[in-house]
Amino acid sequence: MDHDIPPDLADYLVELDDFIESEIRPLEEADDNVRFFDHRREDARTDWDRDGLPNREWEDLLAEARRRADAAGHYRYPLSAELGGRNGTNLGMAVIREHLAARGLGLHNDLQNEHSIVGNNVGLLLMLEYGSEEQKAEWVPHLLEGTRGFAFGITEPEHGSDATHMETSAVRDGDGWVINGEKTWNTGIHRAHSDMILARTSGGPGDGHGITAFLTPMDADGLVIEEYLWTFNMPTDHGRVSLTDVRLPDSAILGEEGRGLQIAQHFFNENRIRQAASSLGAAQYCITESVAYAKERRPFGKPLSINQGIQFPLVELQTECEMLRALVHKTAWQMDTYGAFSVSDKVSMCNYRANRLCCDAADRAMQVHGGLGYSRHRPFEHIYRHHRRYRITEGAEEIQIRRIAGYMFGFMSQRAPKGVVED
Repeated sequence: MDHDIPPDLADYLVELDDFIESEIRPLEEADDNVRFFDHRREDARTDWDRDGLPNREWEDLLAEARRRADAAGHYRYPLSAELGGRNGTNLGMAVIREHLAARGLGLHNDLQNEHSIVGNNVGLLLMLEYGSEEQKAEWVPHLLEGTRGFAFGITEPEHGSDATHMETSAVRDGDGWVINGEKTWNTGIHRAHSDMILARTSGGPGDGHGITAFLTPMDADGLVIEEYLWTFNMPTDHGRVSLTDVRLPDSAILGEEGRGLQIAQHFFNENRIRQAASSLGAAQYCITESVAYAKERRPFGKPLSINQGIQFPLVELQTECEMLRALVHKTAWQMDTYGAFSVSDKVSMCNYRANRLCCDAADRAMQVHGGLGYSRHRPFEHIYRHHRRYRITEGAEEIQIRRIAGYMFGFMSQRAPKGVVED
C-alpha cells in the first residue's frame, strides 16, 4: 500500500512554493502590505466606518494575488483543462490546502475569506454542474475571470443546521415565482451580483425535496440587505437579507425545481474535506512553530523544550495530525474514486476532528509562547478565532457527529445527505 503523495502532486507543491516566493511574497511585502498580516491585520483589513466590511485596499490586494495566480496557471487548478485548469481532484485540493495552510499567514492563502492562490471556485463548479445552457453562457465567463459571483442564501435566523425546516418560500405566480423570507450569514453578499436563495416550493418542514435554488439579482425589488453581522474575527462580509414579494422568472432556477438542497449539499461535501485539510495544515503550523520556539526559549537558563509539560501536549497534537492526515487523504481519494457522496461519514469525521484539532493546536501554541503567543504579534490568536468558526459553520460539529452515528447505527437510510438522490 502506497501512502506517498503522487509524484506529480509533490512536484506541483514545489512549483507552488516557487511561485509564492517569486510572485506573491514580493507583493505581500510591497507598499506596507504586510500590515494586513502582522499585528495590525484586523484593523488594516476592516473598514469600521462601512459596517465592518473588508477594506477596499485589502480586497484589491487579494484580487491582484488571484490575478497573478491565474496568469501563472494556479488559480483554476480544480477546473478542467478546457477551462484553463489542471483537472484537479479532491485529493489534490486536500493536499494543496493543507500545504498552503501549513505555511502560516500570508497572501498565498488567507484564512479570513477563503482566499487562496489555488481557488475553490465553488460557484463556477456548481454552475458547470447544475446551470442551464443559458445560465452557463451568462455566468461562466464572468466566474472564470472573477468579475461576477453569487452568494449563498441558505441559513435563516431561525434555521441553521435544520435547513430542511426553512421558512423562506417561493410560490408560483403565472410564469414566475414570488419569494418571501429572510436569510442570514450570506457570505460575500456585499459584492455579489446575485444571491442563490434556497426556498421551499413544495413539501413541508423536514422534507429534503421541495427546496429550490433561485439565482436572485441583488438589485431585485424586495431584496434588502438589513445588516452585516460582526464576528469573532473581523472584518465581516456576512449579511442578513430580507425578501419581500421578490418576483423571479423560471429561468432564475439553478438546477431542477425541488432539488435545490442537492446543490447546497454538493457544495458542502466538497468544501468540508478541503476545510478539514486547511484546518489540519494550520494545526501543523501551530505545532511546528511551538516546537521551534520551545527549543530556542531558555527560561532558567535551560531550553523550554526539555520540560515534559511542553513536550507531551505537543506530542499528542502531532500524533493526531498524523492520523488525521491519513484519513483526510484516504477520504479525498475515495471521493474521487467512488463519488463525492460515497463517504459522507468519513467527510464528517475529517471535518469535525480537524476543526477541533486546529483550535486545540492554536490554543496550545499560545500557551507555549506565553505572553507573546497571546499577543497579535504572533498569528495564533488569529488562527484560533478563524478556525473556531468552522466548528459551527456548514454543519456544526454536533451535526457531523450525529451524521456519523446515523451511518454507524443504521438510522440513516442512505449514504448521501438528505435531499440528494443517490445514483
